[in-house]
Amino acid sequence: METILFRPDKRQAYFYKWGTALSLITIFYNIAEGVVSVLFGLEDETIALFGFGLDSFVEVMSGIGIWHMIRRMRVNSTSNHDRFEQTALKITGTAFYILTAGLVLTAAITLLKGHKPETTLWGIIIASVSILFMRLLIHYKVKIGRQFNSQALLADANCSRVCVYLSLVLLASSAGYEITGIGGFDSIGAFGIAIFSLREGREAFEKAKGKSCGCNDKCN
Repeated sequence: METILFRPDKRQAYFYKWGTALSLITIFYNIAEGVVSVLFGLEDETIALFGFGLDSFVEVMSGIGIWHMIRRMRVNSTSNHDRFEQTALKITGTAFYILTAGLVLTAAITLLKGHKPETTLWGIIIASVSILFMRLLIHYKVKIGRQFNSQALLADANCSRVCVYLSLVLLASSAGYEITGIGGFDSIGAFGIAIFSLREGREAFEKAKGKSCGCNDKCN
């Protein structure tokens, strides 16, 4: 990996500029994705897409925590979580756990009742866009994180990878329903999203306890 040669002050300024930009892009993209997914999930009665949208909103809270950390690092150059971030992480973790319980319960009920969505076409479209966008975002987070040895940004890139896995679950379940017409695919997709939400909730609480890395990133 090529290292950018700057004077220390310019090097830090470059990192903070890119770190802040990537964090804000993550936040605003998840807001847009959440709104679109929830609206179409309700309209088409697809639990997987609706749950995917709610997960995006919870990801916004996590993104705000990263944005706040980068702002604070500019002042005192520490990556340890402060009180604001710890509170945000605990709220995020709790929200993920609530989302998990809600998705499991709703998916189980719809599976038993044999509920079928009107269509899952929007799930296919949104998941495809999300996969492409997140892969691009991960590329730049890893690039900047490695250039400046930022464990926080590298851990955030791994969290974005979880979003790719969520999108793949949504894509598979949505495509499965469109091809076969079997309503169970939508419920199975919701169960899959619930599993990832549970994992993300656990990660949030682990980071709140003082672990600087998350989303299964290895800390040295």
